[in-house]
Amino acid sequence: MTKYVFVTGGVVSGIGKGIINASIGRLLKNRGYKVALAKIDPYVNVDAGTMSPFQHGEVYVTDDGAETDLDLGHYERFVDMSLSRLSNITTGQVYGEVIRKERQGDSYLGATVQIIPHITDEIKSRIRRCAEYHEADVCLVEIGGTVGDIEGQPFLEAIRQMHHDEGASNVCFIHVTLVPYLETVGELKTKPTQHSVQELRRVGIHPDILVCRAPRPLTDDIKRKVSLFCDVPVSHVIDSHDVQGTLYQIPLLIEEQGIADLITDRLSLPRRPAGNEAWIDMVRRINTPTRRVKIAMVGKYTDLHDSYLSVTEALHHGGVANDAGVDIVYVDSEDIEDEGPHKLLADVNGILVPGGFGTRGIEGKIAAINYARRNGIPFLGLCLGLQTAVIEFARNVCGLQGANSKEFDDGTAHPVIVKLEELEGVVELGGTMRLGAYPCKLEPGSLAARLYDTLEISERHRHRYEVNNTYRERLEQGGLVVSGTSPAGDLVEIVELPDHPFFIASQFHPEFKSRPNRPHPLFAGLVKAALDNQRESGVQSR
Repeated sequence: MTKYVFVTGGVVSGIGKGIINASIGRLLKNRGYKVALAKIDPYVNVDAGTMSPFQHGEVYVTDDGAETDLDLGHYERFVDMSLSRLSNITTGQVYGEVIRKERQGDSYLGATVQIIPHITDEIKSRIRRCAEYHEADVCLVEIGGTVGDIEGQPFLEAIRQMHHDEGASNVCFIHVTLVPYLETVGELKTKPTQHSVQELRRVGIHPDILVCRAPRPLTDDIKRKVSLFCDVPVSHVIDSHDVQGTLYQIPLLIEEQGIADLITDRLSLPRRPAGNEAWIDMVRRINTPTRRVKIAMVGKYTDLHDSYLSVTEALHHGGVANDAGVDIVYVDSEDIEDEGPHKLLADVNGILVPGGFGTRGIEGKIAAINYARRNGIPFLGLCLGLQTAVIEFARNVCGLQGANSKEFDDGTAHPVIVKLEELEGVVELGGTMRLGAYPCKLEPGSLAARLYDTLEISERHRHRYEVNNTYRERLEQGGLVVSGTSPAGDLVEIVELPDHPFFIASQFHPEFKSRPNRPHPLFAGLVKAALDNQRESGVQSR
């Protein structure tokens, strides 16, 4: 029988519920328990696919093509497992399904369709389906937003009902809350946490464990105060203060306070050995690299680093593979258009151009790629990064003046990038791209084949446009190597330049499959090449 852990949040959004949920997943997995993880997003969108990165950070894509909240990326990276669309539940999905059933006419037997029981039953059904899909011993569910938000009320009611349905020994409630520090009085303040727990108890949920986020460690007096006013044992007040170093040490921070044993005790599961040795060693290596290297990420959404969260993490994973710390320089591609690449990229040892949509900043990306190609700077392009690399090569090597993507210039004389054939005529934006994992075959002897150490791979996609095969021969005659294609050979997946120290780009998003304990080969290769560039050029990271 599956047990359930529900993680709620209070006081403010963005408090770190996802990291806590992921950390608990890692600790339970290390103990040999089979876990499932899910994120509930109370917004009315069906998924995150059409949301601006500036509003919600990156869109994380699963193997089965779901466009999901970025917290699923935390789950996959911490727990090292592949999730599915069942792991992201939204208000849009829930209400859409209930309305579909009502219109169908035979699901509710003539009943008046209401929040309780119809909406809450649909929520509970989706949670249970996620647990069943993974055959989980424990299903960890994060409730997005903040306790007290009007859009979150049906979800809180649903998990309250699950406590009733499943039985007290099969459900554990964890509340993540804020204990702010007031500089004016020099104290940590517990009142926001007290009010947050009161709000949670008003809807019938009594937290079993409190995880207190704070800018500095909680004192014993603060823990006792939280315990008294929130009616939880002192041992169940977990200190999750800000840490110096990697997020991957959070599981160890809360492990030291016994959170995993508290959870298994609450769920009537046997205590098992922690089994954290490999994780401890990984965290040690991340926090104490023997060298550092500087890599520029040239993007369109650099004002919000969460827009490139998986890419950022994958770069750090690449550093782990090379016993190196990676100092990421976020460069706005529009600034390159204004100031030129020489000024902004002169002191970096590698350049990465990530994905994105729309015309803004495109010429800056192309200029950065031109700089990397001409100056022998290691380069990795992802999705749009591949497309802009092809545009740059077509213009400046193949002599195709004005070459462009039809996404940016529908009337270009040389459309080297075009919309996927199956998407021609599709005008809806939501869920209409090439999404999820697809196989790819690699060219023997290529850089891609050497990095992957295999000739067949599977990677996740999120794109509408592709390399125009009409220009493929012309590009290859100019020296561009198509080193990865779809199994039928009709879709370009990877391009590279053999006469460059490291120049490779993928149409897919390799960052979604990178893990701290299993760095992705493309990112590990980029960091290694950047370290080689650092040694040869003398440009050091500071």
